Amino acid sequence: MHRGGAVARIDLSALAHNLQQVRRRAPRARVMAMVKADAYGHGALQCARALDGADAFAVARFSEARALREAGIGKRLLLLPGVFSAEELDQAAQLNLDLAVHQEQQLELLEQTPGARFDIWLKINTGMNRLGFAASEAAAICKRLQSCTALRGRLKLMTHLSDADDPANSKSSTQIQSLLDHAGDCVEVSIANSAGILAWPAAHRDWVRPGIMLYGVSPFADDCGSDHDLRPVMSFSAPLLDVRTLPKGAAVGYGSTWTAPEDMPIGAAAAGYADGYPRHLPSGTPVLINGHRVALIGRVSMDTIVLDLRNCAAAQAGDEVLLWGPQLPVEDIARKAGSIGYELLSRMGPRVPRDYGSGDY
Repeated sequence: MHRGGAVARIDLSALAHNLQQVRRRAPRARVMAMVKADAYGHGALQCARALDGADAFAVARFSEARALREAGIGKRLLLLPGVFSAEELDQAAQLNLDLAVHQEQQLELLEQTPGARFDIWLKINTGMNRLGFAASEAAAICKRLQSCTALRGRLKLMTHLSDADDPANSKSSTQIQSLLDHAGDCVEVSIANSAGILAWPAAHRDWVRPGIMLYGVSPFADDCGSDHDLRPVMSFSAPLLDVRTLPKGAAVGYGSTWTAPEDMPIGAAAAGYADGYPRHLPSGTPVLINGHRVALIGRVSMDTIVLDLRNCAAAQAGDEVLLWGPQLPVEDIARKAGSIGYELLSRMGPRVPRDYGSGDY
């Protein structure tokens, strides 16, 4: 236990298990593992090494790609936003990156580039309405790229499902069919994100792009990763700093938002919003101490939270407080915060050390 503050323990064997679940769900597809946003807060380099069984990785920033290459990660690596200048194109060539193309400027840049060659992923907008060429343009853009000297290998078409986390919403079927209607025989197709892998088999195609499910978290609103045989990769915990008795009627924390209904034991733990524990979590949010479920009381501070210890009167300073992990799903905490597991994991504070192991957590 890091007595000075919160720590995130990363179970790399759980990561490998979750990759196998992707393979089991989509056995004929190749796997592009999302390691963007520091592998959703888990540590991109360590996770990329643990996910060596994936066929490719994807990142959202040049800095992420460069860090992986400089650390020796040589696997196919897609830069999701693509490039926007000749200088960036040169950097992408030096780093041997795959490129996404989602707008005319990028297409023209590739057409005007002598020498350098790339594996190219053409992004088609089928209903996300965020990035990508219209589906009706797909055939013409494919033809331009396939005649472009910058293209290396087989052109890839991809789209992003906007509502795949709602299995009852038929929009995903519409998006899938829209891309397939405009994909020729000479391209590879990638549609499925984590929700697509789990709920939409028709989206599996040539490549799947798992993100959150690799880290053991469900992409759906009303369940947890364990419901899909996924294992949480992160255990987020902090030491109990102090235990004391709070007299009846005394208030706790900034704003005095919670008042003791009786004389009662409370404890302060070394975690707060600077560590990525959301400030707007309400009183009553659960944590675990020595296997006992206790409740958050008062507002989350920058460095400290206060806990109601009436269910764990034997708690002592130095005891570990589990904020989320295998016994306390991050999905449950995210729902208390009015958020999603993606946000809580990816906003983990940089001062929180990551401890890496396999099966130890």
